Amino acid sequence: MSEFNYNRDYNTAAYHDSGVSTAVAENSVFRNVYLWMCGALTITGLVAYYVASNPSVMYSIFSRTPMIFYGLLIAEFVLVIALTAAINKISALTATLMFLLYSVINGVTLSAIFVIYTMGSIATAFFVTAGTFGAMAIYGSVTKTDLTKVGNICIMGLIGIIIAALVNIFLKNEMMEMIISIVAVLVFVGLTAYDTQKIKQMLWNAEVNDTTQKLAVLGALTLYLDFINLFLQILRLFGNRRS
Repeated sequence: MSEFNYNRDYNTAAYHDSGVSTAVAENSVFRNVYLWMCGALTITGLVAYYVASNPSVMYSIFSRTPMIFYGLLIAEFVLVIALTAAINKISALTATLMFLLYSVINGVTLSAIFVIYTMGSIATAFFVTAGTFGAMAIYGSVTKTDLTKVGNICIMGLIGIIIAALVNIFLKNEMMEMIISIVAVLVFVGLTAYDTQKIKQMLWNAEVNDTTQKLAVLGALTLYLDFINLFLQILRLFGNRRS
């Protein structure tokens, strides 16, 4: 779900220096970024579990009216594109509501994993993802190495993954699917570190105001997508399917 490229360049946003300490502003925004991200992940998980626990709802979305499912996927794509493209024009409240709506819709589409995989596999994949994501986020925030080249390579890799996945829809080759998942794990591990560093770099001249709130939401969306996609690839590689 949600495995697509999107605009990762936030340099169009206008952030101006203020009298507030850089360290204070940075810590404040970083805290908001991870609070929003964790909040969105919680919402997604709860919605996914609720939908999966209601067979009639699952049947309506995935079987009786499959157009609902495809409509939700399109809505996810549109929300991400709209949020990143219009971040300078919309209010912080609107950006927040769009992000929360996205997390709800994504929870509905992700509910299928509770039917496909065992609960133990899902829990294991989640904790492995959380540990990997946390380690790379810390690395991205503390390293003095410029990760721009790594980010560019990962973005190109992501485009390649999307193309390969589309081709494999018709080929249905299990080996290719495994290779795609392995490469995808590496790509999203790299993107986690790169995006974390990118967000940190943007905070040096950030004011703690409405603009900063939008920055936090946008950063949270970026890391949220990295986490979700990394989780899905790990689950596909190591998850045990229900019999």
